[in-house]
Amino acid sequence: MPEMPEVQGLVDFLDGRLRGVAFGRPTVANIAALKTYDPQIETLAGATVTGVSRHGKFVDITTDAGVHLVFHLAKAGWLRWYDQIPGTVIRPGKTPIALRVRLADGAGFDLTEAGTKKSLAVYAVRDPQDVPGIARLGPDPLDAGFTRDTLAEMLQGRRTQIKGVLRDQSIIAGIGNAYSDEILHAARMSPYALAASLADTEVDTLFTAVTTTLDEAVRAASGKPPADLKDAKRRGMAVHGRRGQPCPVCGDEVRSVFFADNSLEYCATCQTGGKILADRRLSRLLK
Repeated sequence: MPEMPEVQGLVDFLDGRLRGVAFGRPTVANIAALKTYDPQIETLAGATVTGVSRHGKFVDITTDAGVHLVFHLAKAGWLRWYDQIPGTVIRPGKTPIALRVRLADGAGFDLTEAGTKKSLAVYAVRDPQDVPGIARLGPDPLDAGFTRDTLAEMLQGRRTQIKGVLRDQSIIAGIGNAYSDEILHAARMSPYALAASLADTEVDTLFTAVTTTLDEAVRAASGKPPADLKDAKRRGMAVHGRRGQPCPVCGDEVRSVFFADNSLEYCATCQTGGKILADRRLSRLLK
């Protein structure tokens, strides 16, 4: 799933190419991806883009028509950019394309989604806060107002695992499965540590890991076209998606814990004092 750094990379790319350019008529290829009906998405045709911004993992394209095109790429979605958009006819139901946006200068982009489970979401709204997922977002960890004390207040009283807290968009915006793994590895902290149990020094360390990890990832994504962002993300990972490979810090094997629809990766030496966390999927198979 694209997370804050990749989404910020998309925002920077799109802002540089869309600002001041008018929309053509958007083509919805997967009607289930369109979550709004008023205003109609067709009202974007002829509107000029005034800026592109980010809310957590949501991309927000603002226009002079008072309508925002907002989208969330979900787990398997992505944006494909064209300097000259194809003239081929899109056949709904027979393409991974959910939305095609043509621009007045001939360029454009597709929002695509792989797999059968479709979660990509597109909104045409007058105010980004009309999008439920944006309205419930917690603070952005790279905003200037996000401080160590902000994080401490979020953790206070939460008897839940820190991995889940970091991924909860209503608590902290923009962090998902991959960067929560990376943050916890940088903090040398178990993903199962209870948020409310962290000592002051551990909160200090976690705050530094959050801001440093995300800042470095955003800088790595900056200036890259959409086609290069996924590979840049993979190359920057220390533990996420690297099961069976050596930890770049200590050389121990990176291990995974599997859940119903995802997994977490960690280094036992760096994060759990050498303790190997139970793999619940394997435990079930051995019963």
